[in-house]
Amino acid sequence: MTKETMAQADTLQEQNHLNESILNEEILEDMKKNRIDHMTYLPGMEEIQSDIMEQVVTAMNNYDYNRYTEADVRRALNADNRTPEDFAALLSPAALPLLEEIAQKAQQETRKHFGNSVYMFTPLYIANYCENYCIYCGFNCHNKINRARLSEEQIEMEMAAIAKTGLQEILILTGESRKKSDVKYIGTACRIARKYFKVIGLEVYPMNSDEYAYLHECGADYVTVFQETYNSDKYETLHLAGHKRIFPYRVNAQERALMGGMRGVAFGALLGLDDFRKDAFATGYHGYLLQRKYPHAEIAFSCPRLRPIINNDRINPMDVHETQLLQVVCAYRLFMPFASITISTRECERVRDNLVQIAATKISAGVSTGIGSHVEEIEEKGDDQFEISDGRSVDEVYQALLDHDLQPVMNDYVYV
Repeated sequence: MTKETMAQADTLQEQNHLNESILNEEILEDMKKNRIDHMTYLPGMEEIQSDIMEQVVTAMNNYDYNRYTEADVRRALNADNRTPEDFAALLSPAALPLLEEIAQKAQQETRKHFGNSVYMFTPLYIANYCENYCIYCGFNCHNKINRARLSEEQIEMEMAAIAKTGLQEILILTGESRKKSDVKYIGTACRIARKYFKVIGLEVYPMNSDEYAYLHECGADYVTVFQETYNSDKYETLHLAGHKRIFPYRVNAQERALMGGMRGVAFGALLGLDDFRKDAFATGYHGYLLQRKYPHAEIAFSCPRLRPIINNDRINPMDVHETQLLQVVCAYRLFMPFASITISTRECERVRDNLVQIAATKISAGVSTGIGSHVEEIEEKGDDQFEISDGRSVDEVYQALLDHDLQPVMNDYVYV
């Protein structure tokens, strides 16, 4: 390619970026004119009689992490049963100089309740159609990506291929589109999954309690819903259209899932979208309150950090470094010692291997965030949601756990 041709190509690429930017600006202006109130339920959304959201948001807004001292952190470390106030101290900047002690204490709690076991699973994306406009997400409805939706036959092909790796737990994901991935479609995926896996999780759009009950009957065991951020004002600026825009409906999703019979629910804020300390505090406190209200529920946390994706420049991500990520993970462990903590492939293998030695108890392996990625015969594949940092296979993750004197566990749940 000549210098002139390269220059022309660069100019064309710059023009395409400019055109896309102009288009996004036009979309944003249109959204501003037609935005719905992000705090008002839409028709068909179940409103439950619960004060959990109000308690979580009020506590988060009142959380001043700068008021905590080293003495507060040490008191939290030495407590037998830690309170939300202790949790707040462990997440504060005052805790950072004591991070080595905090990590050692977190590791002790992990070994006490989980031994050296680390649970393995993989996600399976069965569709990436989405009706939401979330400006930080690769699946959002205005991103120009290859969309795909697996058929029943293709879902079974993918699941059969995953099962051959030895995994016995799967997490089923879709984009948030009821039109393209309705409840019956997800239910069918659950029924197929039951042929191959002992544990089935869902990470799909929030639903009503009767819909969760239906999916539980189809075989689903637990539900993961990422709130992204508990700051409702920031949430409103990031979720411009679609059902996901409705803040309270999403916050109450885990409680509706438990009302629908799910045995477990998972929580997570996307660290970096807003003040990570406040979001981490709200996430932990949310899980704590639901555990108290539903003592039988299995509680889990994920700690995803914002990954590179289109429009990151629009949201001014607040960097969360590895030290701060470790602090969050250890604070969750010390506050909720029985909770499962997942570390995803958003993190590199070094970070993941370190965290499972300290406080994380669940790790994904053989991961793809695209559609139809496990079977070559599936020709119409869909693009990935985000870039992963740890592309190791199931065997490689399994061996890495053994190398660190940890015990990989595929399943510990028996149906009777």
